[in-house]
Amino acid sequence: MVEWRRRREPSTAMLYASPLIAVGLTMLIGTVVFTAMGYDGLHAVRDIFLTPFQEPRRWPDLGVKAAPLVMIALGLAIGFRANVWNIGAEGQYIMGAIAGTGVALATHGLSGWWILPAMALAGVLGGMAWASIPAFLRVKLQVSEILTSLMLTYVAVQALYYLVRGPWKDPDGFNFPQTKMFSAAQTLPAMAEGSLVHLGIPVALVIALVAWLVMEKTTAGYAVKVVGLAPAAARHGGFSADKVTWASLLAGGGLAGLAGLFEAAGPFGQLTPQFPTGYGFTAIIVAFLGRLNPLGIVFGGVVLAGTYVGGEIAQTTVRLPQAATGMFQALLLFVLLATDVLVKYRIGWKVRVA
Repeated sequence: MVEWRRRREPSTAMLYASPLIAVGLTMLIGTVVFTAMGYDGLHAVRDIFLTPFQEPRRWPDLGVKAAPLVMIALGLAIGFRANVWNIGAEGQYIMGAIAGTGVALATHGLSGWWILPAMALAGVLGGMAWASIPAFLRVKLQVSEILTSLMLTYVAVQALYYLVRGPWKDPDGFNFPQTKMFSAAQTLPAMAEGSLVHLGIPVALVIALVAWLVMEKTTAGYAVKVVGLAPAAARHGGFSADKVTWASLLAGGGLAGLAGLFEAAGPFGQLTPQFPTGYGFTAIIVAFLGRLNPLGIVFGGVVLAGTYVGGEIAQTTVRLPQAATGMFQALLLFVLLATDVLVKYRIGWKVRVA
């Protein structure tokens, strides 16, 4: 009989190599699947995984798409390390954008350096407020944050639809469901004239560095790890699991909200019904691909951003459907988790004794 046996000491090298192995296996499986579906599978996989990195003109787009993924994944990773499973980052991302857009509409026609920071602060607070609901329900009522955070995502989507079709609808927008375009003082400045690269990209890198310092060099980071690995030891050590739950969910919500505001004030320049891009869900893959390490998450964010950019390329060159990007991302998560299981467990045979 086949049985799973836990390895005494999982290989550290394999733990860090498994994301690269997962990417390679995803490319191989994707080639086979799309070839079987009648597409040029090799060409499709090359366009999705390699072309965005081989063509320098695609790099600015990579950075723009990687920045929100990295910011959201950094917040999620803090919670995941503490066994707090915030699955609703997409809703917090949307609510951050809504809160920041509220400030933008209230200051429309004004100018000043303070407007964009106020929008960013509103975005952070909006995401934190939305994340505080599952935090309260988890701590006070022991309700699973997985369900509450996920369900709140759909509430946030409907709130967005209501606002852009109702009170925030642009009267000069030819009846399209959208807000007014943000002014120059309300949009992220470009790092170079005529470039897609905006201020959000270096901000995401700075946040990643700060998150690494907090998680690896401070007592707060140590508390998060202890609560996640050994709750009983954490209680004896004086660390409060409830405080860690609140802190991790608020951090995740705040970073997701900031990412949402940056996306609204960057590539979109307004709120539209198309704003929910799924970045909050994709960031879960980024967090695991980066091994819940802030510096590894930067790598994971770039890889997943490449699948977005490469998916757009493959739609033109190979005529792949738009859903192919999501399929590759889901396949990558599945293969990554499968390789993790094989790193931590080995397959053995249980011999029956007569």
